[in-house]
Amino acid sequence: MTLLEETTDKLKEGKTILYPTDTVWGLGCDASNSLAVKEIYKIKHREESKSLIVLVSSLHMLKKYVSVPPKALELIKKTTKPTTIIYNNPKGIASNIINKDDNTLAIRIVQDDFCRKLIKRFGKPIVSTSANVSGNPTPKSFFQIEKAVLDSVDYIVNLHQEKVAEKSSTIVKIEGKEVKVIRE
Repeated sequence: MTLLEETTDKLKEGKTILYPTDTVWGLGCDASNSLAVKEIYKIKHREESKSLIVLVSSLHMLKKYVSVPPKALELIKKTTKPTTIIYNNPKGIASNIINKDDNTLAIRIVQDDFCRKLIKRFGKPIVSTSANVSGNPTPKSFFQIEKAVLDSVDYIVNLHQEKVAEKSSTIVKIEGKEVKVIRE
């Protein structure tokens, strides 16, 4: 069984995974499975009121879950670095990922080859949140991930463990024709 097949099976079983993304190492699960999402919050010691980022494999997949405004489309087409966009009124996603205050969800079309293939094979978006306990520094490499996190996930993807990521994705919110940077 390949790494891709094994990781996909874990997601289908509702398991939590630790995996390399196009930015930092992430904690992930099936973004439509509220029980799996609850486990991610537990691993991070994070309140469910704080929303999580979701990854999709393509613009086509993105459009299944949110309405993509023209300004977002423009941004997606021209951006070269990992950029997460906050969208309104997501559908088909676990309710405990969605921001309760304004019914929004942060989604990124992933650029990493393994992640894109994984999500495409899985057929649904996956959660992506930094692999740390909330409040602690974001690990820049696999070897900086806390033991408590390593011990808590169901499955660790054995790939790119030597990779060092300098930063998380940029997060933006589109308000009308304006692009508001939430995190650079």
